[in-house]
Amino acid sequence: MIILAATPLGDPADASSKLVKLLGSADIVAAEDTRRVRRLARDLGVQITGRLMSFYDAVEATKAGDLVAASAEGATVLVVSDAGTPVISDPGYRLVAAAVAAGVPVQVAPGPSAVTAALAVSGLPSDRFTFEGFLPRRPGELARELSALTEERRTMVFFESPRRLPASLAAMVLAFGEQRQVAVCRELTKTYEEVVRGPLVQVAAQLGDQVRGEITIVVAGHRDTGSSRTDSELASAVATEMAAGSSRRDSAALVAERWGVPRRRVYQASLAADPRSERTAATDVEPPRP
Repeated sequence: MIILAATPLGDPADASSKLVKLLGSADIVAAEDTRRVRRLARDLGVQITGRLMSFYDAVEATKAGDLVAASAEGATVLVVSDAGTPVISDPGYRLVAAAVAAGVPVQVAPGPSAVTAALAVSGLPSDRFTFEGFLPRRPGELARELSALTEERRTMVFFESPRRLPASLAAMVLAFGEQRQVAVCRELTKTYEEVVRGPLVQVAAQLGDQVRGEITIVVAGHRDTGSSRTDSELASAVATEMAAGSSRRDSAALVAERWGVPRRRVYQASLAADPRSERTAATDVEPPRP
């Protein structure tokens, strides 16, 4: 049998009694970081008697088969990540898929999850949400990823590293607008836990580039407050801004922010209404006047 067990996000007291029992009885403990699970076991006062092995992203594909085979032969395989629930942006998916294909039972010992913990304290709607994992590192890919989410109505949850947090928040301001509500959760359940809430532009400025620790970002979903605006109105507003000297892209961003309309919709409405759109869309620059 393979058992996926959630581990504390920071405070060992959050560990379930089931996790304590499994750490002491499993035949194999497959851990994302063996040092962390040893430290956790020590904090919980339990001794790991089974075989302890590293099980992180880079080795999951090669070790999954061995773990499935061991489980098929009767071994109890316990899978733990550094913190939270395995498989959720952590190793485990390939192993579970292989176990299911082989007919090996898979169970879960539920417990802490940074996704639901952050959602709960965010102060944002939690009845419907989407988990987007880690954002792309490259600026172009990051912009495209967020652009695809501009009209997502569900609350969105992201993981991010402290080093990339400033760039990601800045990109969110451009994609979602300055006033979109966000909660940046840092070091949940740990000594220096902090949750910063407010409009994206305000939170980005407040946090700066000095943030440390594990980060979970919760962003409010899109609210179509500008739904009463017609495409003709949007195109006309963009044309007015362009006449004043702004590019189509910048004009669309201004109109979108002003009226609370998705920037992509404003830009597309402008292109559709402009007979020059096919010639200028690639460069987003007005052609020279005769």
